[in-house]
Amino acid sequence: MLVSFDWLTDILNIFLLVLVRITGMFLLSPILGRRNIPNYYKVGFCFMFSLIVANTVPVADISAYNTLFSYTVLIAKEFLVGFMFGFISYVLFSSIYIAGQLIDMRIGFGMVSVFDPVSNIQIPITADFYVVFATLFMLVTDSHHLLIKAVADSFRILPVGTVTFEGEIAKQTADLFSAVFTTGFKIAAPVTATIMITDLALGIVSKSMPQLNVFILGMPVKIILGLAVILLTIGTFKGIVNIIINATYEEIYKLLEQARGSV
Repeated sequence: MLVSFDWLTDILNIFLLVLVRITGMFLLSPILGRRNIPNYYKVGFCFMFSLIVANTVPVADISAYNTLFSYTVLIAKEFLVGFMFGFISYVLFSSIYIAGQLIDMRIGFGMVSVFDPVSNIQIPITADFYVVFATLFMLVTDSHHLLIKAVADSFRILPVGTVTFEGEIAKQTADLFSAVFTTGFKIAAPVTATIMITDLALGIVSKSMPQLNVFILGMPVKIILGLAVILLTIGTFKGIVNIIINATYEEIYKLLEQARGSV
C-alpha cells in the first residue's frame, strides 16, 4: 500500500509562500526592518510568525503553477505583496524625515546631522529625534501590532496564489508620495511659520537699526524659538504619529482590496 505525501507537500508549499510574503514585508518595515537589529532575530521572527500564520491559512489550489518558471513567478508575486506592505509603512514613515529636514533648514541645523543605522546615511538631527520618538511611541502603544495584524489578515483577504497587479496599484503608490510630502509639511508647519515670523521681525529690526548685526543675533534666537516650538508641539506630534499608523493600516487594506478586486 502506497502512502501519499501530497498533504505534506501542500503544507510545505503554503508555509513557503507565507514565509516569502512575511519576509518581503519585514525588509522595509520601519521598526522590524531596522539594520541595527541582528539578522538572526529577523529570520527567527519571520519563521515563527510564518509558522503561526500558516496554520490558519486555507490550502490554496496552486496546481496551475506546476513548472519551475510558474512557481518562481508565484513566489515573486507573494514576495512583492509583502514588499508593498513594507514599502507603504516605510514611505509614510518617511514624512517624519521630511519634516525634520525642513525644520533643520529653518532653524539653522542644516549642517548638523547624525548617523542613521537604518539607512547608513547622515540624517538631520531633528529628523532623528522625531524618528526615535515616533518609534518609541509605536512600541509603547503596541501600534506595530496593527502592521502584524494586517499581514495576517492579508492571507484571508488575498489568499496565496490569487495575486494580480494592475494600474490602480501604481496610482495608489503615486498618491502615497503626495501624502508623504503633505504630511511632512504639516508636521513642520508650526516651526516653519514661527521662523518666518522671526525672520520678518529681524528684517524690520535690521532696517531700523543698521548697526546691529542681525545675522549673529538671529541664529541663536531662531534656534531657541525652534526648539521651544518643537517642545510645545510634541503632544500634537503624538497625534500625527497615530495618523501615520492608521494611514499605513488603511493603505495596506486598500492595496489588498484592489488586488482582490482584480482577481
